Amino acid sequence: MSHVVFHNEENGYTVLSMEIPLEGETTVVGILPNVAVGERLEMDGHWETHPKHGSQFKAELAVRHLPTGRRDIQTYLGSGVIRGIKEKLAKQLVDAFGEQTLDVIDREPERLADLKGISLNKAMSISKSYHKVMGMRLLASFVNENQLPMSIVVPLYQEYGDEAVEAIQDNPYLLTSRVYGVPFRTVDEMAVKNGVDANSPVRVEAAILHELDHNGDNGHVFVPYEDLLKASGQLIHVEKEVTVENLDNLIRQGKIVREYIAERDACYAVELYNDESYVAMRIAEMCANEQQPPKNLSQLLERIQKQQGIIYADMQRQAVELAATRQIMLLTGGPGTGKTTSLRGILAIFESMGLKTSLAAPTGRAAKRMAETCGKEASTIHRLLQMAPNIATGNLEFTKNQDDPLEADAVIVDETSMVDISLMASLLRALRSDCKLVLVGDPDQLPSVGPGRVLDHLIRSEVVPSVHLTEIFRQAQKSDIVMNAHGVNEGRMPVSHYVDRKTDFFIMRRNDAKAAIQTVVELCKERLPKKMGIPADQIQVITPAKNKGACTKELNIALQAALNPPAKGKGEIKWGDVIFRQGDRVMQIRNNYDLYWEDPVTGATDTGVFNGDIGIITEANPAGITVSFDGRTVNYTQDMLGELEPAYAVTVHKSQGSEFRAVIFVVCDVPYTLLVRGVLYTGITRARDNLILVGDLEQINTMVNNNHPSRRYSALRIRIRRELGVLDS
Repeated sequence: MSHVVFHNEENGYTVLSMEIPLEGETTVVGILPNVAVGERLEMDGHWETHPKHGSQFKAELAVRHLPTGRRDIQTYLGSGVIRGIKEKLAKQLVDAFGEQTLDVIDREPERLADLKGISLNKAMSISKSYHKVMGMRLLASFVNENQLPMSIVVPLYQEYGDEAVEAIQDNPYLLTSRVYGVPFRTVDEMAVKNGVDANSPVRVEAAILHELDHNGDNGHVFVPYEDLLKASGQLIHVEKEVTVENLDNLIRQGKIVREYIAERDACYAVELYNDESYVAMRIAEMCANEQQPPKNLSQLLERIQKQQGIIYADMQRQAVELAATRQIMLLTGGPGTGKTTSLRGILAIFESMGLKTSLAAPTGRAAKRMAETCGKEASTIHRLLQMAPNIATGNLEFTKNQDDPLEADAVIVDETSMVDISLMASLLRALRSDCKLVLVGDPDQLPSVGPGRVLDHLIRSEVVPSVHLTEIFRQAQKSDIVMNAHGVNEGRMPVSHYVDRKTDFFIMRRNDAKAAIQTVVELCKERLPKKMGIPADQIQVITPAKNKGACTKELNIALQAALNPPAKGKGEIKWGDVIFRQGDRVMQIRNNYDLYWEDPVTGATDTGVFNGDIGIITEANPAGITVSFDGRTVNYTQDMLGELEPAYAVTVHKSQGSEFRAVIFVVCDVPYTLLVRGVLYTGITRARDNLILVGDLEQINTMVNNNHPSRRYSALRIRIRRELGVLDS
């Protein structure tokens, strides 16, 4: 190895310059924790070509050999890999101990103190640093031998230290946790190959807990007992009596909660059980708290209407009055029904009452839109609750909770349909006992990605004070986007009136996925920019599916080629099947509370980039990329690129909470499970000024008529009613 070009100590991602036989000086990239000049490396991987830096080798597996000769040992120690040793001291050590230098540091560190300038404390510190590096190397070797992703080495060592290998050998299934993210089947194959018995409690209990976690990702707060037994047994091919024994043992240990509720024999992950129970308890308390309205409420309302230059419709006035008199309320309605006007009125009445109000939404884009419409700063719920590491556990947690609640007298949350049970529990824990809460949303949109259907259950509990806006106002009636959204909700096919009058809604029939994709490319590159004056960067393509038909994968490839082709001087980097190129639109696909960002204009800095945030790549090189999210600059090393997806086209689910000037909605060769009314309705309501529906009219008709979304197991509605003593017949 010639030298280390780049090394990230936090995750081990490294760029090396190496002399390779027959290839000459070559760039190598990969996860190589604590690698240093002087080592000999044997690597498996593949060659790839970077447009700026040329050919480079991406190492996927690596066998590392410590240096043996005096020169290599001195070079290795002089690289700084061992804390406390630099070039001068490295030479002194090798001069004194020769080829035994590493053994002396390892086993007889007190001998270092015999040398001039080295105290016993410094000798012990050098040895400790050496053992840490060797421990990580041993762990990396173990991970490499078992063909596990090298990205887990650093977090494993941070958690378990020198005992990491032993911890994995004792329980390989710890690798399936979200911290490490190794697929269950990968871990299970390794465990069985390494001698874990098929019926071992470690294996069977891990399978059960994995199934419970997997179903949470699919939206379920609990799983029926028999369903959990069946799914777990099928996952690892064991008999039912084996899963029964182990599931019952997990229940006895308190690792799973079993309760008969909602006419189901329900099994809960402990965290979700606690979250659902807590949400029900707090919501019930707030429902029972009827607060005294301000004595001059009518006069306040008249003054607010005058200030805002509007006269509230009956239901809008009712919404504002309800917010003033109750601790909690729901404000729901579809597009064009006046939710924004009502929301402004509620905010104004709270300010008139002297209440300190915080505005929040589940995603960054939804929060930005909320701030624009309300004229007041809004944040994501995550940022409002202030995520930070817990010093005791090292885990990321919300710092705002029952011990350190928010200072707000009132909190208004928009896009509540996107809030899952865990986020709602965290929000409620952070509210003072007398804090008001207004939950705003559209119940006909898709539910949260996470577990539960919180807004739906709050509505169906029939005990939470609520106003549902239904009147479509005259101005909104001029929009075919609004009218078609409501029509779809009522089971009618969308129509375009472009023959009769100017419209904001167009339908282009394309039954073939390739033809649909080509049409989308033409619309984005030529037709909308030239004929309607809508630049490509203000057009968002959405589609139901990720991997079939006219899906996000194929659309992104085609749109990138058309809108941002490769060019000299334009950096790019390959990640799996994806090429990230300077100028590309990308989306963050998971919450990352540690990502550091900086606003180059204001100088503001902070951490946290969240699921659904869309940005533009401003720089790409072998080490990673830089992305600008609405002016906030974030650097991603190559191993972090799995947190991003191309975003020329996104799924309907990922678009939720956002609004775009122009939307091209593609429905062609969509998997049947996604042909549901809620997907079509949510997609249509993402467009503000223009929507073009491209695709198969028969599939669109199927979506209109299929108003039966997949069931999610949750008992929130029943728990709220029980807390209030309301019995279901």
